[in-house]
This record gives sequence, C-alpha cells and structure tokens, in this order.
Amino acid sequence: MQLTDFAKKAGEWLSGTGPESDLVISSRIRLARNLAEQPFLSRAGAQKLTAISEEARLAIQEGLRDQKLTYFNLKSLNNIDRCVMYERHLISRDHAFAKGDRGVAFNVAEDIAIMVNEEDHLRLQVLRSGLQLRETWGVMDKLDAKLEEKLQYAFDEKYGFLTVCPTNVGTGLRASVMLHLPALVMTRQIEKVFQAVAKINLAVRGLYGEGTQALGDFYQISNQTTLGRSEQETIDNISAVIPQIIDYERTVREKLLETKREVLEDKIWRAFGVLRTARIISSKETMEALSLVRMGINLGIIGQVTIKMVNELFVLSQPGHLQKMESVELEPVERDIARARFIRSFLQHIA
Repeated sequence: MQLTDFAKKAGEWLSGTGPESDLVISSRIRLARNLAEQPFLSRAGAQKLTAISEEARLAIQEGLRDQKLTYFNLKSLNNIDRCVMYERHLISRDHAFAKGDRGVAFNVAEDIAIMVNEEDHLRLQVLRSGLQLRETWGVMDKLDAKLEEKLQYAFDEKYGFLTVCPTNVGTGLRASVMLHLPALVMTRQIEKVFQAVAKINLAVRGLYGEGTQALGDFYQISNQTTLGRSEQETIDNISAVIPQIIDYERTVREKLLETKREVLEDKIWRAFGVLRTARIISSKETMEALSLVRMGINLGIIGQVTIKMVNELFVLSQPGHLQKMESVELEPVERDIARARFIRSFLQHIA
C-alpha cells in the first residue's frame, strides 16, 4: 500500500452503498485492549513503548495475515501523512501527534484499522458503510479472537478488560453510528435528539469523535457505558434508537419540502454554486456547503452528483489531504485557495 494513494480516493466505508446510507455515513466498532504483562502507557518509558509496539506489530502481522494489513510506524512519518490518517479516521488526533514508538495497521479498503500505543496498547476499529452495527461487530469479534490467540490481554474476572481510562473498563467497546442530520439542525430540533439519547446513556459527538464539533451536520451516536453490559446489549441499545432518529430526520425533510421548498432549493443550489465557482473556501464553509448538497441529492433536487462523490469530498478537501496533493505544507490561506481549486476540478465535468 502506498501513502500516495490517499490523495486519490477515500475508504470503502465512504462509498455510500450501505443500508440507510442516505442518512447513515458509517457504523463503527472500536475495542480498547491492553497487554497483561506490560504497564499502561501512562507509566511506560521509551523502552517499554518500543517493546509494546514491537510485540503488537508481530501479533497483528502473524495473527491477522489473512486481512492483508499494512503496518506503519507513525514515528517515522511526517506531519502531513499523520494528519491525512487522522482525517481518514484511521488514527486519532492524539495518536497522530504523540511522542514515542507507536503505529497503525490497516487494509486497502480502510475498513479495518488497529492503533498501537494510542491511549491503550491496542485500539481495534472496524468501519462499514451505512447502518451495519451488528455486521460490523461480527467482523470485529473475529479479529479480536484471532489477536487474543497471539497476545495475553489484561483482563479481570470482576471488571472485564482493563483500560487506561475507567470509562472503557469492561467490554472496552465503543459502538457508534455517524449520521447526517441537516434538517434537524436547520429547524433547530437537534437538541431534542441530544436530550433523548442522553436519557439512555448514549453520547453525541462530532465528526471526529470525542471533543470535536459537528462539522457538516454530522453526528456520532455512541455508547457511554462499557461496564456491566455485554457487547450485544450495547449494540442492541444503539440499534434500537438509530431508526427513530432516521425517521425523525426524514419527516422533517419532507415537511421542509412541503412548506419551504423554494427556500430549501435556494440554499442547496447556492451551496452547489459556491463549490463549483469559489476561488477561496475554508474547511468550515466547504463542510456546510457539502452538507446541503448531500441533502439535495437525497431529496432528488440535485441529480448530477452522487453521494459517493460528496462523501469523498468531505475527506479529500481536509487540510492534510490538500497538503498531501500539493506535496508541501501550506499556510491557512494557501489551503483555502488549494481547496477551492481542487473542488472546482473535482466537479468540472458535471453539467
């Protein structure tokens, strides 16, 4: 796998082909695991970090050989490549810019990724397009079992899997669904969703998870509880509420079409026009415009662009990707100019 390919295409999970993919971008399962014979990273020195990284790398390459994962030592990569990996949801921001030996392994489709020495020794991740939480867990369960044949996990009979952060102790599982909810945001009804999911111990986060903003009207709905609840119970809990949110968004969209069609169409076409003609455009403005265009596609207002194209633009127009294309670090204004140029080129063949 070549890192140069990052500037040309997005991961399979952004294909827009999964169930309910008009509103559900992706389903993700993440597991936190630590090695029984090694200290937590918060207490590990440089030599221990190297030892943990090497032990994990060998286990991944031997135990998951059939997945054809490529392992990258993040310490040896430049800032742009690490930023690109973060933008593609392969690693976290903290993992991208931490110190010491650490790595990531992922496949060509980018729907399987394993972070080594992030907050925990291992962070396993499986992504799928659309609403496929149960299918995603099925893949993850097998990956985890294969790795456990090669590694001894830190596990307690009473508390379950032991993790650096107490909020992950137990199953170590974070299940999340990324939703596109522009109509609920537009009508200021998104707060009702926040309040409803909070009552059943679910969290709402932004595009890149904990501590990030909901750029482009994207929201991740995930579990908060990992202790005292099985993996299946966690997945069932989220799976029960997501269809209700989907129905709510679709109902509001239909209402907007009935009562404010001209206003809605104007917003969508203006956003499309900006993307096609702008000479300077920020990341925030791009995300907002793409969000409207994406809704326009799903409502049948715009027919020249596909969901896959918009999903890819969400990622490829991010700062790291732009700098990867230009092969140089860019100042903020330079990135805004490069972003506008890239988007115009991407959309130039659309009538």
